[in-house]
Amino acid sequence: MHTVHAVMAVKHIDRAKSRLASLLSTEQRARLVLAMFTDTVVAATAVPALSSLTVVTPDPLIAARARELGAHVLDEPAAGADPLNTALTAGAADVRDRHGPTHLLALQADLPALRASELADVLTVAPVGARSMVIDHTGTGTAALLVRDAAQLLEPRFGADSARAHRDAGAVELAGHWPGLRCDVDTPEDLDAVRALGVGEFTTSTLRAFGFSSHRSDPVRTVC
Repeated sequence: MHTVHAVMAVKHIDRAKSRLASLLSTEQRARLVLAMFTDTVVAATAVPALSSLTVVTPDPLIAARARELGAHVLDEPAAGADPLNTALTAGAADVRDRHGPTHLLALQADLPALRASELADVLTVAPVGARSMVIDHTGTGTAALLVRDAAQLLEPRFGADSARAHRDAGAVELAGHWPGLRCDVDTPEDLDAVRALGVGEFTTSTLRAFGFSSHRSDPVRTVC
């Protein structure tokens, strides 16, 4: 199997997850973003086929945590109206500058229920020589974008209706039972969904510190 290098982009955590404002304060949302990012990285980097992770961020706490977890950190480039895709494009270019032609994975950074086995399965079934994607639990977003062709650019189109945008750009949809990978967190309903699946230890301890009651026994997700 060809190895893959992953890229994540994370904005300032004190500006994140505004749709959770009905549940959490600004400070709590920042702590939750950091915890979910940590659990996502822990799961992703447990996948043997993933050779490296590059995190593009302007946030010092995210950058410090990423380095602690063994990721390469790149400062967020100046961007106009599309900072997320600009950051992912810069991260992908940096990966290939450092490692040469290689396969690339763009992964959402808020997947606290992600299992390493899910991502490993995706890397196994994704067709070589093509761009593919995992659609998120809403059916309209993209949880992961994978380029299994060292000659192709990543060309991320994350944002509103990104599944259609990636499909229009030639990405094929990957089918599989990967609930943790498909469930990013933006709304209170999303938070309930990942807690039902079982989130990682950092997200679990953070939510418990906020006084959240048990949800389906508040299961703690194991990395595998």
